[in-house]
Amino acid sequence: MELRQRMTRTLKPAQIMVLSFGGVIIIGTLLLMLPISSQSGQVTSFINALFTATSAVCVTGLVVVDTGTYWSVFGKTIILMLIQIGGLGFMTMTTSIAIVLGKKIGLRNRMIMQEALNQFSISGVVRLTKYVIMATFSVEFVGALLLSTRFVPLYGIKNGLYYSIFHSVSAFCNAGFDIIGNYQSLMPFVRDPIVNIVVMLLIVLGGIGFAVIADLSTFKTYRKLSLHTKLVLLMTFTLILFGFVFIFALEFNNPNSIGNYSIGEKIMASLFHSITPRTAGFNTLDLNGMTVPSRFITMILMFIGGSPGSTAGGIKTTTFGMLILYVISIFRGSDDINFSNRRISKESVHKALAVVFISSFLVVIMTFMMTVFEGNFSLEQIVFETMSAFGTVGLSLGITPYLSVMGKIILTIMMFLGRIGPLTIVIAISKKASQNKKDLLRYPEGKIIVG
Repeated sequence: MELRQRMTRTLKPAQIMVLSFGGVIIIGTLLLMLPISSQSGQVTSFINALFTATSAVCVTGLVVVDTGTYWSVFGKTIILMLIQIGGLGFMTMTTSIAIVLGKKIGLRNRMIMQEALNQFSISGVVRLTKYVIMATFSVEFVGALLLSTRFVPLYGIKNGLYYSIFHSVSAFCNAGFDIIGNYQSLMPFVRDPIVNIVVMLLIVLGGIGFAVIADLSTFKTYRKLSLHTKLVLLMTFTLILFGFVFIFALEFNNPNSIGNYSIGEKIMASLFHSITPRTAGFNTLDLNGMTVPSRFITMILMFIGGSPGSTAGGIKTTTFGMLILYVISIFRGSDDINFSNRRISKESVHKALAVVFISSFLVVIMTFMMTVFEGNFSLEQIVFETMSAFGTVGLSLGITPYLSVMGKIILTIMMFLGRIGPLTIVIAISKKASQNKKDLLRYPEGKIIVG
């Protein structure tokens, strides 16, 4: 206990986050390796258990074995628990337990929670943590209740309720794990409006961030919403509309996707596939049957991902939004970057640029490594899989189960980096003691030609 407290005092919040996620993944791996976790009663290989545990904790959804048929009820329950812990964050879970037990949350723990929840300050962090837990379980309960109206008649009361809970948690946590079986995801329910609408709402709610949900819960007028909430909502709806319009137009006459559906079914399937790349990972259409431009749009949406402080991955909607605002300010010749009658700090824009650069660098490096070890697959398949792992999405063109050991290791690392966040990783490994520390020495300004 004393050792743990000493480590907590010496480690930075970002480092504690990285270690906590890593610790949960290791525990999950060991549990999934147990014979009781598989349907066959055999020991699962370390690499397959590690990949699955990482995918669950990092709420990705990429799988090397079929979740519905390979794992036993015990194994599926372990995956479900890992998804819930990964979606909320380990520190959020432990802090919640401490609150329930009546323990005082110290300054150090509040700083860790500030990092975990992507907040600007430690003020109100404990209150937000309580809200996160209550909101999560409430939304997941309602989602499971609605899904049970479809799953219970199909699978019976016991299995139907379990399916409902599993898919509600998986959808809200943007995990994309399904237990339908045979790698089908939600394709059997492509024409079912209840399953589609409920899952889409859960994905969006899980992807906009807990701070935004809390802000909206006290909604009175648009003007009183925080600047962060306004940008998240604007970018979320813009990206959903962007994806929907392009996928609907590109797949309208495609017989391998939505070509043979009614107008209503085409709209629903297109909307679902605009929302799910935002790190959810469910699919109601065969991705290999979709057009190449649609898959390209999907990759763009996967790279952007969801919003900060949510269960989603990617570079985040606000990062992408700030870059757009930055480019607009350049076109206007303005020194300030403005949004909703507010000026965005240069520090925030610099962080956004750093996130995009680091993320792009990671995708390029990991894609290159995948091409070295997975030469049997096309470049599109490899880029799609790598982008899905980084964005913690879980959509796949079907090559994940056939990857080599090195390919699985590369994607495992990518999922972990994508969930933690590239900037958090940099902060965790940097030697600089404080993010706000100023350089004591400043050199004369120089000019470099750009463009």
